[in-house]
Amino acid sequence: MSNIKYILGSFGDPDEMLHGIEKLQENNIAIYDVYTPMPIHGIEAKLGVKRSRLDIAAFFFGITGTITMLTGVYLATAVDWPVNIGGKTHFALPDFIPITFELTILFCAFGLVGSYYASTHLFPGRAPRVMDLRATDDRFIIAIDAKQNTEHDKIDELLKGAGALEVKHNERKYLSYE
Repeated sequence: MSNIKYILGSFGDPDEMLHGIEKLQENNIAIYDVYTPMPIHGIEAKLGVKRSRLDIAAFFFGITGTITMLTGVYLATAVDWPVNIGGKTHFALPDFIPITFELTILFCAFGLVGSYYASTHLFPGRAPRVMDLRATDDRFIIAIDAKQNTEHDKIDELLKGAGALEVKHNERKYLSYE
């Protein structure tokens, strides 16, 4: 049994890479991931990537900010320090709408940044995980799990037939910049 973990097809053009994805999918070969130096419109749908749930997280972070602000203001103005100013109620909601809005946005922004870092494992100070270093510069990489797809020669032929400039067999999952 070989130590090959991934087969990487390296393309110089996004259209050729999309053609390679089609060829692999026509032959029922599962694609592990695709790495590109720029966003490619529609590639998520082609690969069957699930829709992001960040919008749901943003809603809950925003609601948390709103509830935190309104609770804090209520406790400060109506419970801890009720001051009668001009006959107004202790908890005059219209006075606190601007700061409530600001705290909603603040919680949403910080929560989404934290969620993004957690879901992509891109914590500050961590070395990036890249299968082929050229994917950050000028190459479009298709990664195929070699353990799941055992027909390595067929995969090599399909990738080269689709226009791959290079086909590599990696023994490690990720490369480092060192």
